[in-house]
Amino acid sequence: MPMSEREEFARTGIKGVDEILANKGIPRSYVVFVIGSPGSGKTTLALQFLYNGVKEYGENGVYVSLDEEPDALVKNAKAVGLDLSKMIKDDKLAIIDASPIRFLPGEVKLGDISVGKREFALISLIDAIKKNVERLGAKRLVVDPLATLILQYPDAAERRTAVLDLMQAIASTGCTTLLISELTTSSLYRKYQFEEFLAQGVLILRKILRPGGMLRIFSVEKMRGVDHDTQPHPYKIGDGGIEVYPSEIAL
Repeated sequence: MPMSEREEFARTGIKGVDEILANKGIPRSYVVFVIGSPGSGKTTLALQFLYNGVKEYGENGVYVSLDEEPDALVKNAKAVGLDLSKMIKDDKLAIIDASPIRFLPGEVKLGDISVGKREFALISLIDAIKKNVERLGAKRLVVDPLATLILQYPDAAERRTAVLDLMQAIASTGCTTLLISELTTSSLYRKYQFEEFLAQGVLILRKILRPGGMLRIFSVEKMRGVDHDTQPHPYKIGDGGIEVYPSEIAL
């Protein structure tokens, strides 16, 4: 029996986004990079994805924070109308503080074996992801921000290997996943970041200063297997989080 569309796709529930994604959403088990400039709403979008998963679609979620403390995330989410408290209390949503991996010593002892900080950080991150996804039976996952991990790898080849290892570990969970990363430039004309070539999907959030104010632009750079809208569209961040306007083109 063929799978239903609901089984094949994870709808984001974010106004305008699913419409851009052929009115379907993100194919299940995809690893999608959300790349944006500072203050563009990357974390808000990620929290909406998890919040809507629990509230609208009955799918538990895990948010792994490599930077911000869970209490701050909950507080900031509530400020845009996303109350995560009950979901967390009911074990529908977990926010995992993985930020301590930033402060590991140069080497970590595992029995008689010394493991480098970078390797131990990646091992610890993967372990935290797998344990919490299994504990909640989660279908959705967010890791934010990826830069905290990859900046520990100054060598490009090692950085690529670390990201591939993380993506393979995530793929084994079966979760539909958003990996949050920084956009190196807000310009519409930019160099592609290496993560984009590894991902099955890429969402871009930009802030561009124009006469009269700041313009926020959302676009789907890539989503394999989905006949998605490729145009840049304006969006706003307000009560309820991010809302994208698919009928408008941001030029």
